[in-house]
Amino acid sequence: MSAGPVPARVGVLGGGRMGTGIAHVFVLAGAEVVIVERDEDAAAAASARLRASLDKAVARGAAGPSVAGRDGAFRVAADVDALAGCGLVVEAVPEDRTLKVDALRRAESVLDGAAVLATNTSSISIDDLAAGLARPGRFLGLHFFNPVPLSSLVEVVVGAATEPGLADEARGWVEALGKTAVVVRDAPGFASSRLGVALALEAIRMVEEGVASPADIDVAMELGYRHPAGPLRTTDLVGLDVRLGIAEELHAKLGDRFAPPELLRRMVAEGRLGRKTGSGFYEWSDQ
Repeated sequence: MSAGPVPARVGVLGGGRMGTGIAHVFVLAGAEVVIVERDEDAAAAASARLRASLDKAVARGAAGPSVAGRDGAFRVAADVDALAGCGLVVEAVPEDRTLKVDALRRAESVLDGAAVLATNTSSISIDDLAAGLARPGRFLGLHFFNPVPLSSLVEVVVGAATEPGLADEARGWVEALGKTAVVVRDAPGFASSRLGVALALEAIRMVEEGVASPADIDVAMELGYRHPAGPLRTTDLVGLDVRLGIAEELHAKLGDRFAPPELLRRMVAEGRLGRKTGSGFYEWSDQ
């Protein structure tokens, strides 16, 4: 299908790295974007993060100066009522079922019946999240990848209650963002997380067993299989805590083949979460 225009007003619930990345691409697509954060301090940090991201896009030629400086391109609030009037709201709070259910319910309470509510979850069941909503037919997954402005893929995840035709509408929005959509049904880990985590967990086990260094394992996949980045570098970029959370979810649903290696648990416990903490399988303090 041809790309359809994105909704005129888009909300993002959560202004961390992923949430501001999602906001970034909708701003560039011409939407008026509202980010909602938990309090005023977090809102101010999200605003600064998005402004810096848009400025970088201008500097590298990915956006014109008028985009970063456009009045009303985005605003950040600490009250969910700011989402009223949005045609689409994407939830991007941390990967915790309880947090997501609460965030989605609060967002739905201020939206009209035609609005679409989406979650950016990478592994939690769409049907489980939909069970807490009043309008599950207007709900689906929009799984963006980090860093959102540079990633070309969005996974559109369809639940059992998702209205017919909504996936096609979402695919049009994704294409309007300049990205490629893949549509999958709700299943543990969907497609991308299930495959990506399987590869990452085996690579971590290989490090744990002393088979090879993280760098050599990554080079083997980059040169041997043409992966743009190896599984361990990708894990550092995604966040070891995020990988662990997804692995635990898949372990519970799909069995021992997704059991998290002890090395992964230990690194997370030590705070070695990858790029965001400066250390993971690689050192990132100088990058």
